[in-house]
Amino acid sequence: MRPIDLRSDTVTRPGAAMREAMAKAEVGDDVYGEDPTVNRLQEMAAERLGKQAALLVPSGTMANQAALRAQTQPGDAAIAGEGAHVQLYESAAAAAISGVQFTTAGRGGLFTASDVESCVYPSDSHYPRTRIVCLENTHNRSGGRVFPFDEVRAIVETASARGLALHLDGARLFNAEAATGIPAARWAEGFDSVSFCLSKGLGAPVGSLVAGSSELIGRVHRARKMLGGGMRQAGILAAAGIYALDHGVARLEQDHRNARRLADALRGADGIELLAEPETNMVLLRVADAEAFVSRAARGGVRVGAMGPKDVRAVTHLDVTSDDIDAAAEILRTAA
Repeated sequence: MRPIDLRSDTVTRPGAAMREAMAKAEVGDDVYGEDPTVNRLQEMAAERLGKQAALLVPSGTMANQAALRAQTQPGDAAIAGEGAHVQLYESAAAAAISGVQFTTAGRGGLFTASDVESCVYPSDSHYPRTRIVCLENTHNRSGGRVFPFDEVRAIVETASARGLALHLDGARLFNAEAATGIPAARWAEGFDSVSFCLSKGLGAPVGSLVAGSSELIGRVHRARKMLGGGMRQAGILAAAGIYALDHGVARLEQDHRNARRLADALRGADGIELLAEPETNMVLLRVADAEAFVSRAARGGVRVGAMGPKDVRAVTHLDVTSDDIDAAAEILRTAA
């Protein structure tokens, strides 16, 4: 049996059609703004999100950090949900690069408009200036949870009334679109900057986009240069991104079905607790010893990831079939 890799949806490999698109891509020097395929991808991304402009960057971390750098000053505070990627999984980049500290709102990755109100520091020179609210949708750490749409709208309204900037870390925003039927552009309304990844569920090998107003994207472009993210003949990568947007979004619901299939197969298994019903393409499990469980599963041919001493994550994606899910479930049940 071939190995079944459920560690993340970043492990996908470009198929023949995507590789063909990459091979045929028309290219130029993107640092000069002359790569036609990059320009086309950026226009597509901006249109998908209802924004004026977008910029291609190498990674989701750079997308988030360039957006923060463009909208904050050293000494500012940013509000983010518990376990937010921008705070937890980006090597303290906000502090190191932008001089920004985080205030944590809510629990389990989600928060409310009233949480935002309570996290805003007083307008007093003793405190940092609260400058920006960062919202992650879907929320990775909590298992691909979709942020409730009505609460998003309330947060946008509250933050805007407070004069705060808004950044949407939409690394898996199209999973939220697939799960709810609400278009990505509706989720993005009111946010000054929005990022999303091409290299997760959409299946491209590299790349993320940041979208916003033309003026803001100009500042993000400067931050990208500062961070070393300028690329030359990047159209080869952009072609994969265009293919991913054209073909990858519509099939995300299949990943969601496979996540539910895996959860159903593991429900009630000895030694395995299902922590939550999967909302998108992630399944969170609790076991006696996560590292030991991961090791036993790997020996059986299934790769999953430890998320803590007892918590394990399995992520479905385009390179696993429903038959793979059934086989993986049997191995995971014996690994507990």
